[in-house]
Amino acid sequence: MSDLSRIVKAYDVRGTVPDQWDERVAGALGVAFAQMLDAAGEPGQAVLIGHDMRASGPGLAAAFATGVRAEGRPVIEIGLASTDMVYYASGSLGLPGAMFTASHNPAQYNGIKLCHAGARPVGQDSGLAEVRDRAQALLDKDEPIGEPTAPTQRRDLLPDYAAHLRTLVDLSGIRPLTVVVDAGNGMGGHTVPSVLGDAALAALPLRIVPLYFELDGTFPNHEANPLDPANLVDLQRAVVAHGADIGLAFDGDADRCFVVDERGEPVSPSAITALVAARELAKHPGSTVIHNLITSSAVPEIIREHGGEPVVARVGHSFIKAEMARTNAVFGGEHSAHYYFRDFWFADTGMLAAMHTLAALGEQPLPLSTLAAEYERYVASGEINSTVADQAAKVTEVRAAYPEAEADEMDGLTLRFADGAWFNLRASNTEPLLRLNVEAPTAERMTALRDEVLDLVRR
Repeated sequence: MSDLSRIVKAYDVRGTVPDQWDERVAGALGVAFAQMLDAAGEPGQAVLIGHDMRASGPGLAAAFATGVRAEGRPVIEIGLASTDMVYYASGSLGLPGAMFTASHNPAQYNGIKLCHAGARPVGQDSGLAEVRDRAQALLDKDEPIGEPTAPTQRRDLLPDYAAHLRTLVDLSGIRPLTVVVDAGNGMGGHTVPSVLGDAALAALPLRIVPLYFELDGTFPNHEANPLDPANLVDLQRAVVAHGADIGLAFDGDADRCFVVDERGEPVSPSAITALVAARELAKHPGSTVIHNLITSSAVPEIIREHGGEPVVARVGHSFIKAEMARTNAVFGGEHSAHYYFRDFWFADTGMLAAMHTLAALGEQPLPLSTLAAEYERYVASGEINSTVADQAAKVTEVRAAYPEAEADEMDGLTLRFADGAWFNLRASNTEPLLRLNVEAPTAERMTALRDEVLDLVRR
């Protein structure tokens, strides 16, 4: 019997195939998703379905589609897609969607990111728990789902997606740039040629140097997780070797983008958040910008300096998107290189963030390292994971060690010190891990605080 509590997480479905879930489970989830939409007052709409390059994707997506159609809902299959392509389709067509991907996870994983019409997120509190419970009830009965009664159609939305992005950021007038792109054998290899490369309708002044554009869900070159420094090494070398102006790395489903400067040095997602925020605030003065509590202290500072209103949110796309919708924020950024845009239905898109960065670089003569330095004000540790059996007890122990610090428990434990240093310690939603992020005004202070907290966590 399948236990869906093991694979239905706070924001999406994620697990190993076939031991944790398979096509039978996918079919039940399709039925449950259609039923949830009915109960939510969204009856009769077609459901968009896309999948990434993982070998299990087509079979799981087809089984899910059968479940949806058994509930009388049509299906629009868009085939190979990045996650933000599904969000584009959901937003532009006003239809609910399902993207089959496990993002940056290893090859044996797959998952589903679900959205309501208009790319509105389906998370634990916005339909995902209901989908889980309805699907679990179907699986517990161990009965086959009904015959599909609604039709299926196939649509290629890649050209429309690419054209839409180019209406949001104009790259045609920038100076010529050499851009190394590491797709990690993920969906960036499918979308980048249409948006930025030779297939682009407009002649863009970009020379794209591709790395690992071949779609391969076994990830033969490196994991498609650019937040792990080991997965950036090839990109860093290639940027220097080609004398490139910038390097871009996408994760498996291409909804996140990481940036490397002309020296091969990473540019922090916080700096990219601040850079894009400044650009969006120039177009929309006085707007709200969302950032999560793990982004650099420089982010709210720079937002205010550009006349914006910073609002902090919990880590995770469902929280960010909900806060963006509540405040009508123009932009949102996370430390994990997720970037959200009001003019993209409040959804996250790594490609649009990459285009903003290219535009900012190409509209002025300075190298990226100099440009990015304007947005890098503090020294950060990056996220450090530690395996901890009793996470809550350990967090309590760490809190007690710093009675002088100002505490915030919005998302895990954040402690702020009088000298501007801070750290956040929070439990993983899916694993027995504590995640530590530290920032300070100097490298010496950051290193000392990082090592001190890690010693407490791992003792």
